[in-house]
Amino acid sequence: MTLIKLCGMMTEDDIAEANRLRPDMIGFIFVPNSRRYVPSEKAYKLRRKLDRRIKAAGVFVNEEPEKISRAVKDGIIDLIQLHGDEDDAYIRALREETDTKIIKAFRIRNRNDVMDTLRSSADMILFDSGAGEGRLLDWDLLKDIDRPFILAGGLDQENVKRAVMTLRPFGVDVSSGIETDGKKDPVKMKAFIDAVNDGDRI
Repeated sequence: MTLIKLCGMMTEDDIAEANRLRPDMIGFIFVPNSRRYVPSEKAYKLRRKLDRRIKAAGVFVNEEPEKISRAVKDGIIDLIQLHGDEDDAYIRALREETDTKIIKAFRIRNRNDVMDTLRSSADMILFDSGAGEGRLLDWDLLKDIDRPFILAGGLDQENVKRAVMTLRPFGVDVSSGIETDGKKDPVKMKAFIDAVNDGDRI
């Protein structure tokens, strides 16, 4: 079954809906210049309301490893997702602070970008088209990839079933695709999860 991550949780209503729908994972954005940014104190309060069967990932961009480790130790997140310029040296430094699993996101523009990512020492790689703008990734670039990956970039309830059927990713990650007017939309959240499950059944 394809892992489902609903990213950019910001409110108690978002968490309540996630608890009802039971995705595998949700995400908190710890990037101050993001419109979906939540400070650690707020994320901690939201996490306490999250169903413990759902994992929480923290999304960071070029953050100090010590700050990321603190979010793990404080019980805010279960996984780390890196969306900046972090290289393998950074990942090694981060692993000196915590043994939490690391997802490294890569912006993909061409086939060479894909090949470069396959050597990453991260526990999991994620393919994206940007930084949460909802721009669709060119799936043709990801054909015949022999390493499990999470797919992001422009996914929504209209295209994720086809993505699952075409690429068979390890997981899918969505944020803007489950929003209306910049807020999480319960109808779209459910439709997205239903579409992923439909794709898995085919």
